[in-house]
Amino acid sequence: MNLRRLFTVLCVPLVTAVAVPAPVSATGAAVDSVTVRPDPTYRQQPFEGWGASLAWMAEATGGYPDAIRNKLADMVYGPEGLNFNIARFNIGGGNAPDVPPYLRAGGAVPGWWKAPAGTTRNDKDWWSPNDPREFDAAADPNQRWWVDRIKKRVTKWETFSNSPPYFHTVSGYVSGGFNATDEQLRTDKIGDYTAYLAKVTKTLERAHGITVSTVDPFNEPNTNYWKTTLGSNGNPTGGRQEGAHIGPAVQSQVIPAMAQALSAAGTRATVSGPDETNPSIFADDWNGWSAESRAKVGQLNVHTYGTGNRPVPRDIAKGAAKPLWMSEVGGSWLDRQDFTSMDPGLGMAAQITGDLRELEPKAWVSWQPIEDYNNMKPGGETPAGINWGEIQIPFDCARNATLKTCPIRTNTKYNTMRNFTHYIKPGDRIIGVNDTASTVAMRGESLATVVHTNATAADRDVVLDLSGFGLVWPGASVTPVVTDVNKVLERGKPVRVVNKKATIRVPARSVTSFVVNGVSFTAAGTGIGSGKPFTFTGVQSGKSLSAENGSLLQRTTDASAPAQTWTLTNRTGCYGNRDQYTITNTGTRQVLSTADGAVTLAPARTDNAASRWILSTTGNGTWTFINAATGQLLDVIGESREDGARIGLYRPTNGPNQRWTAVPR
Repeated sequence: MNLRRLFTVLCVPLVTAVAVPAPVSATGAAVDSVTVRPDPTYRQQPFEGWGASLAWMAEATGGYPDAIRNKLADMVYGPEGLNFNIARFNIGGGNAPDVPPYLRAGGAVPGWWKAPAGTTRNDKDWWSPNDPREFDAAADPNQRWWVDRIKKRVTKWETFSNSPPYFHTVSGYVSGGFNATDEQLRTDKIGDYTAYLAKVTKTLERAHGITVSTVDPFNEPNTNYWKTTLGSNGNPTGGRQEGAHIGPAVQSQVIPAMAQALSAAGTRATVSGPDETNPSIFADDWNGWSAESRAKVGQLNVHTYGTGNRPVPRDIAKGAAKPLWMSEVGGSWLDRQDFTSMDPGLGMAAQITGDLRELEPKAWVSWQPIEDYNNMKPGGETPAGINWGEIQIPFDCARNATLKTCPIRTNTKYNTMRNFTHYIKPGDRIIGVNDTASTVAMRGESLATVVHTNATAADRDVVLDLSGFGLVWPGASVTPVVTDVNKVLERGKPVRVVNKKATIRVPARSVTSFVVNGVSFTAAGTGIGSGKPFTFTGVQSGKSLSAENGSLLQRTTDASAPAQTWTLTNRTGCYGNRDQYTITNTGTRQVLSTADGAVTLAPARTDNAASRWILSTTGNGTWTFINAATGQLLDVIGESREDGARIGLYRPTNGPNQRWTAVPR
């Protein structure tokens, strides 16, 4: 039997090999130092990859001359470019034929319908999903050029909607309601709207030979962004893109209708959602859905334009046993247009690192890596300009444009992003790490990559502490690949691993991918599921979980008290971030469990859904406990700090009363 396969199956580490001593990199003068300690006992699900939404960049550039559009496609999806493998196709809604153009360049994504002659914005009941004369199967040639150009490189497709067609909206315009908080989707047209999305999705699959995995009928639906303002002539003057406010109650009606429409259309795609703006509003949406809608949604999507509560969608998705995508984010990270400053590149690197660490998504999807240079330059969207997009090109290039007359520009986000997308690959597993500026990935049982961001103004020594791994081969090495203001993916000299450590100096204001060779498996007796006893102390209260008289309480920590000591047994896997554990009290031998919405202590060796827990951490030594049966978290009732306060269950809030520090005993 293959030795590597043996230890993968049994989940038992090999005996550590002794690294051959070798000098590390020269250190010179004393500099700042940070120790980065990967944790192979906490592994996220296999990563599905990196991607982009095709709106609006594909609509704007898909009709450009071949030399330009082919180069752009290669810069985003090519192996030397951003190396993306996921694409989100925007199903346009489309305004009525009599509405003059007013949306931003690229933002007027065509709808897939044919209106009878003379149709106006006031005609909103003419369309039928079953009338082929009213469906435009040849719609949106520009975005569909991109589909054909990149489809051999794309392994996951999603279709999504920013707004329903104008005739399915309350206002009659795809840029939103007249009041930004008013419901924009006509509830009497939910069936027609979901049939429209399903029909477009199936048409794309047949016409282009692709398979769509998920369909998201919303985009940032529970926000107050989407508003249409009419001028004195009765035509829109405000609102530059498609968008629709759709609150949680209406979302909850759409999801099962969407599932039914996809089935009727003959596509295997499942429903995703809600594609909300930030984790907090995502939670509001989820909490407003019915049990049926929660069951029908096949994938959860969230944007991270706000980052404060990233762990909430993480724990919701785990409790619901749903995959989670970070399905959209972008940003400038500098208050002017600039193609040389490292600020945008460092900001993007920090965004990716934080998203992967705190959110634990299966995929990371950029908004649109290509932006309109004209809109980003000074006097465009802001007086000083901004840096949205990693690539910028004018969205009004002439039909006979060339790369000289219609130049392509990149900022440092393009370069630093490649430090992630070239070295963290589909199928890799992001693993735990103690450092908030680092992302670590394993490939199979081997440590593959550490991506580290040094945002400081000084060089830094990064000490890779590989003591969590069970096997370090003689000759194991770490090779830095550096991007900074002067270098782009510049490969340095390998540094040997000595005594399970390697020290590499990285430049100031840089992003470095450390390519690791010869480090594998997991050290024996490590991790939360090692069988060692732990005390769990509340982050908010400083008091520890205690089993007393059949109840779970928090008590002043007493390291010697058996009632405060617990052992974990992995029941479903090995080192996975969604593995399910039973948690047994050392003193009473009872098992932490739930019944009737409350926390209980069950008899020894109890093992069922109610007594299983999924654990989450950001690598800082604190954990949340998600009950496998209820999806709720272990929670100090009323956020109490009192000795003897009872422990209960509550939905994820990211509150300190739901986080526990694990201290081995």
